[in-house]
Amino acid sequence: MTDPVASLSAVEVDYPGRGRALGPFDLALTSGEIVALVGPSGCGKSTALRLLAGLEGPTRGAVRRVAGRGETAVVFQSPTLAPWLTAASNVALPLELAGVKARDARVRAVEALGRVGLASSVDARPAQLSGGMAMRASLARALVTGPKLLLLDEPFAALDEITRRALADDVLALWAITRPTIVFVTHNVEEAVYMAQRVVVMTAGPGRSGGETFVDAPLPRAQGFRATALFREAAEAVSVQLAAAMRAHA
Repeated sequence: MTDPVASLSAVEVDYPGRGRALGPFDLALTSGEIVALVGPSGCGKSTALRLLAGLEGPTRGAVRRVAGRGETAVVFQSPTLAPWLTAASNVALPLELAGVKARDARVRAVEALGRVGLASSVDARPAQLSGGMAMRASLARALVTGPKLLLLDEPFAALDEITRRALADDVLALWAITRPTIVFVTHNVEEAVYMAQRVVVMTAGPGRSGGETFVDAPLPRAQGFRATALFREAAEAVSVQLAAAMRAHA
């Protein structure tokens, strides 16, 4: 195995008054892979993502993160777009904060919005965007800096099934261009199997590793992949691991 681009090593997170929220938990991420974290509510999936993002530190254990400004990007469940800015200005913001000239940042932002299908909405404000469009703008903002590590925290949870599936394909198509390492959190087993090469099941909180399933199929997924035996078998394997992980801590 090559050296990981990021890792969690025996990490534990304790919160005052709440006790242990995560761990001990290990996760090593190789360059260009897509990993899904699934598990019951409260198991620490989002906590693990925040550790990788550098938004908080572990109580114990070690976190190795991608170094450098703009090399880690996060997309949350809510699009978190600034309502007073246009889509292009929202996407350009991380570039401007990194010192890129406003004119150059806008050019790159418009290009990023075009890649996510929002070429005609560059001057729209968030209130004028549908839920799916706002999430596409958030993806464009996350990808505009060319991150090596992209963290997705249930980004499709509030969207309808048709939009979720379309955005899953969008993410995989965007991944194919620059191949960042992606970690995404989801409660949806089938979504995890469709998007990831490796699905990590976490036990009920405090979350630990409850098993892994490797999905041996090319990315981006071929049309009709959800109807294949490989997809159904992988989804069943993840579901069995998830049920076992929940029983172990019942």
